[in-house]
Amino acid sequence: MALDSETNYIFFENREALVLAGGGARAAYQVGVLRAIADWLPADAPCPFEVLVGTSAGALNAAALAARASRMGEAVAALESVWSNFRVEQVVRADPATMVRGGLHWMLSMVSGGWFLPPPRSLLDTSPLRELLQKSIPLERIPASIAAGPVQAVAVATTSYSTGQAVAFFEAQRSVREWSRVRRSGVRHPIDVDVLMASSAIPFMFPAARVQGDYYGDGAMRQLAPLSPAVHLGANRLLVVGTRADSAASPADGSIDTPPSPGHLLGFVLDSLFTDGLSIDLERMRQINGLLLADGTPDAKGRRPIEALVIQPSDDPNDLARKHLRAMPRSLRTLLRVIGALEARGGLLASYLLFESVYTTELMHLGMADATARREEIETYLR
Repeated sequence: MALDSETNYIFFENREALVLAGGGARAAYQVGVLRAIADWLPADAPCPFEVLVGTSAGALNAAALAARASRMGEAVAALESVWSNFRVEQVVRADPATMVRGGLHWMLSMVSGGWFLPPPRSLLDTSPLRELLQKSIPLERIPASIAAGPVQAVAVATTSYSTGQAVAFFEAQRSVREWSRVRRSGVRHPIDVDVLMASSAIPFMFPAARVQGDYYGDGAMRQLAPLSPAVHLGANRLLVVGTRADSAASPADGSIDTPPSPGHLLGFVLDSLFTDGLSIDLERMRQINGLLLADGTPDAKGRRPIEALVIQPSDDPNDLARKHLRAMPRSLRTLLRVIGALEARGGLLASYLLFESVYTTELMHLGMADATARREEIETYLR
């Protein structure tokens, strides 16, 4: 692998990467895609991707693959076991008592101007998610996976609240160096529970996580170049699994007779965080590829195009979530209703927070069906 100070388009070998975008509960779709790929491989086949990169909930899936990289089928089965049995209570504390205490805390803080009680640090308590990650992902196996070779690097995208930079924490073979670019950097650090909690800490909703003495939040917030970590880790062939359908209606769909509610605005912000950066980076990459191929040969410095195959839901996850809203705990539904997140214009937010098996299972089936429909294309990519 070669990286210079000017560009990341010089490679000495082909290296495949799996890039898993953020998306909260929508990341169940990625597990369906991975199930289809695992079914096409021999039962004892290792992970076919040499580089794994994840953001937010996609980071949890990437870390789970890296931890069991020696057997792709086993890794995907472990992911399926979690996502097919998901309950909101495994991610956040949503029992009535906790929600009432949280509401009173906000109220007393507002009434006292923050003097009697400081404002809460987040809307929801994610301590159950930390416990789930500790039980379900053997993160201590990642160094062995990298040493054995099925996976050569794994990166998790986060956002630093102190510097405002997009920081990709990574574990990789020794030859991989840290990097620093405008507003983004790569830092060698064990992929542990704190890193995963940081990457999935949706702003305002989930609390920030502390890593190396600083606080970090969801990796999508400042991720201007979501594909960058994979390229810095030496990949020139990317399989990107997103969580928003290309054909999805605009996040602003619904009634235009009333102004958007806070719940709709928050859903709109999350949709932008998780999808816009990826779409823009893919477009930028295609433009650069076009310039490199303009004369039909590599440029004078030997730069080569980066291939990318993108898999996204064929059905809008927002529409699927609307069918299963009643599966969400009543206390959480009440909270979302209060902020207007269950209105026609606000249902988008629920599609990211609906960690319930009826919804996640349907997304997994959709991912498997979409991958199967593009099997020839994906298998050609995987060679």
